[in-house]
Amino acid sequence: MGEFIINCDAAIFDLDGTILDSLWVWEDISKDFLSKKGKDIPVTYIQELCSKSFQEAAEYTIRLFMLSETSQEVISEWNRLALIEYKHNIKLKKYCLPYLQYLKEEGKKLAIATSLPRILCDSCLISNGIYDMFDVIRSTDEIGRGKNFPDIFEKISDELKVPLSRTLFFDDSLSALVTAKKLGMKVVCVYDKYYASDKTEIIKVADGYIESWENVWNLL
Repeated sequence: MGEFIINCDAAIFDLDGTILDSLWVWEDISKDFLSKKGKDIPVTYIQELCSKSFQEAAEYTIRLFMLSETSQEVISEWNRLALIEYKHNIKLKKYCLPYLQYLKEEGKKLAIATSLPRILCDSCLISNGIYDMFDVIRSTDEIGRGKNFPDIFEKISDELKVPLSRTLFFDDSLSALVTAKKLGMKVVCVYDKYYASDKTEIIKVADGYIESWENVWNLL
């Protein structure tokens, strides 16, 4: 594991559930949003949303719960409910910041690949004081497809001017890790409880698995 950290030139990070302790927000928002419509949330609903772009997630939600709203109406309501939390209340996962600082000191390029819309992504990165640490920030909303497709990774690679074969990827989602692995990246799973049921499959795919950012130093 240590070898490919030494040999990488860039690292791409997911946000929700990876460097941000934030997936609880989407559970709360989903309960609020859907309970008003008399809908119960399936156990795997939040997990399903996380690999999709916001547009894909809204369309999935409308189909699943047979809602009358348009996708833009759903997205607008989600953004309204989430913005205060992302601006003021969501924090970095413990021990994550020292690792980001270490990679910067080592001269690695850093990027974000997130399913969040930019208004939420940027607000949270700014409030946590790490926005300027990243050379490239991209949302699947900008790209048009989720991280179960290669588009966002290829776009970031082009902008960083670093081949994916020289790039590390950190995420908590099985589908995103599988896609990144197929593209030739070295992939590390960061544990989050919302993906605990996928742990066995994730370990088969990932080059590294950490329960906490405190454990990332064991990979060096």
